[in-house]
Amino acid sequence: MQQGYIQVYTGSGKGKTTAALGLALRAIGHGLRVCVVQFMKNDREAGEVRVADLLKPHLTIHPMGPKGFIRGTPRPIDYQMARKALDFSRNVLQEGGHDVVVLDEVNMAVHFGLVSVQDVLDLMALRPNAVELILTGRDARPEVIERADLVTEMVAVKHYFDRGIAAREGIDR
Repeated sequence: MQQGYIQVYTGSGKGKTTAALGLALRAIGHGLRVCVVQFMKNDREAGEVRVADLLKPHLTIHPMGPKGFIRGTPRPIDYQMARKALDFSRNVLQEGGHDVVVLDEVNMAVHFGLVSVQDVLDLMALRPNAVELILTGRDARPEVIERADLVTEMVAVKHYFDRGIAAREGIDR
């Protein structure tokens, strides 16, 4: 790829990670190498993590969050894992072995104060010209939106979670 861009998928609706993974699948179909760094996620049984093993070395997914969700105040482990994901993301961008890099839920890591918006802007500035960089998660900061080349906002209109239906394997995780 000669020119990569920065894309942001944000908003309250479902589909941000799914859109990024769809783009990843398309990229792999054209011979590109994709790395997904998952901030705040650690579900090694998620469908996308399982399929990544089948698509190596074209697709690697790195779940780098602690077990469980943040409820209320973040724990020290939440900060530690987010910093680890940030450092790993920086290394991935600097090593140059990937054409597409997805920072999954990085916007939520900023929202919870696990990493700073400046940290994310620094990653965006570090991106080599030939790399497509995708940032996902609700509540993308205005500074991130301003720096991006493409921003898509998913809007929640209706969701079965609101009726108490849990995440389903193969569909929601």
